[in-house]
Amino acid sequence: MAVRWPLISFLFTSWAVLCHAKAYGSFENTAVVRTVELGGSLVHVKTTYAVKAVEDQSSVYTVAFGQEDHSKTSFLEARISGKQTPLKIEQSFGSGSNGDPYLYSVELPKPLSKDETTKLEVEIVQTHATYPWPAEVGQEDEQALKYETDLFVLSPYKTLEQRTKIRSPSPGILSYTTPEDVQDFTFEAPVTKSGATLTYGPFKNFPSSDSQHFVEKRQQRVTVHYKYDDPVMEVTELHRSAEISHWGANLNIQDEISLTNAGPKLKGQFSRLKHQQQTFYQKPSAHIIRGIVMHLPPGIRDTYFYDLIGNVSTSRLRTAPSIPKGSLARQQSVLELRPRYPLMGGWNYSFTLGWDAPLRDSASWDSKAGRYIVAVPIMTVLPGTVVDEATVKVILPEGAIDVEVFPPFPPKSMTRSTHTTYLDTTGRPAVTFEYSQLTDRHGGVIYLSYKVPFLAHLRKPFAVATAFFALFTVALAARRVDARIHKK
Repeated sequence: MAVRWPLISFLFTSWAVLCHAKAYGSFENTAVVRTVELGGSLVHVKTTYAVKAVEDQSSVYTVAFGQEDHSKTSFLEARISGKQTPLKIEQSFGSGSNGDPYLYSVELPKPLSKDETTKLEVEIVQTHATYPWPAEVGQEDEQALKYETDLFVLSPYKTLEQRTKIRSPSPGILSYTTPEDVQDFTFEAPVTKSGATLTYGPFKNFPSSDSQHFVEKRQQRVTVHYKYDDPVMEVTELHRSAEISHWGANLNIQDEISLTNAGPKLKGQFSRLKHQQQTFYQKPSAHIIRGIVMHLPPGIRDTYFYDLIGNVSTSRLRTAPSIPKGSLARQQSVLELRPRYPLMGGWNYSFTLGWDAPLRDSASWDSKAGRYIVAVPIMTVLPGTVVDEATVKVILPEGAIDVEVFPPFPPKSMTRSTHTTYLDTTGRPAVTFEYSQLTDRHGGVIYLSYKVPFLAHLRKPFAVATAFFALFTVALAARRVDARIHKK
């Protein structure tokens, strides 16, 4: 008798739920400490779990996130405390369904025996987690932001003690939420303030809290209102084009950047006189973007910077020499950009930045496999800035075949196409990557491996020779043609 698919689906679901429930009962949290580092458009959160195994061979730990915090999370990484190697992490079965928290399974380096302990660190980066308050300010006013998060750290395991520390960039915390109805978890003050740090807790004797029932009945949202003395920058669009040239031994990178000031909007009209006075007395408002500092690769040359009007000369570049392969030096070129006008809250500025770099600094040759390997950075990181949408297009040399790509993290989409430019015959292969919500933790490189046959290297000089031969042939034929209407 044939087995119907609904029955198979039911059995598989039941088996997954049982396995997941077994994983829930494998650990106990002796202490959980969450540290929130407030910023502008990015907020860094690190949660440390002091874990004790309650069963032998416990190897998969599950972490939970609330719906609101998960929707703002762009980067997620887990590791053992004191170690640098990230652990394998995957979204668990049924995560986020029916209003429940989102669950992720973390595979430990080795199974833990009963009563064995370890410390697990889970780091996330949240984007668009803050907003300006008030939403509009005057040109000379200060800037303040608000941040909201869950009070309790959710976990599918029993937790003996937990606390949350929220750190502001400065002691200027204007207001914060005081939790209510938490007598079941603490007999002390639920929140204390010390300088620029707010501490919620300690809260003790938590049951399993990864359910919609706990979130609806016991979870609370807390809000922190704090001063922020730096501009809140966001890159709404980034289009990067990286062109690899073997004949020129060159890597050309060009970025088209759409920048916006996400701070409080300007109330009233902009006054150039007030802005000049602030600049003269060196007291510029925190919510005004006057310039940008970018760290570019060493050894670059022919750097250009222009906007919709034309070339922008208000910039300064300090180049660093090329770094030999295998060197541990971290010196970079520094580019100081100043837009044509100061960017107030809600204002936008679009510009193009490009440079050339020696191909030897980012390419290598695998003699055994007969393949070229080139490393192309995804973006130029602007500290504390989120990139909403990014497109990275890598243009390979004409004739490249058997192209393999190795991005540092999966893109939203990847497409292959043909890019045609001057002196090309059949066009160059190109690979385009689409990303969203990039942060300062996404500054990796894309590795591309490909082959170029020997005859493909001769295609360009052959095309140039053919073009010159055709030109001289046409010129020679033109000299022999008599175009006069009347002859003497």
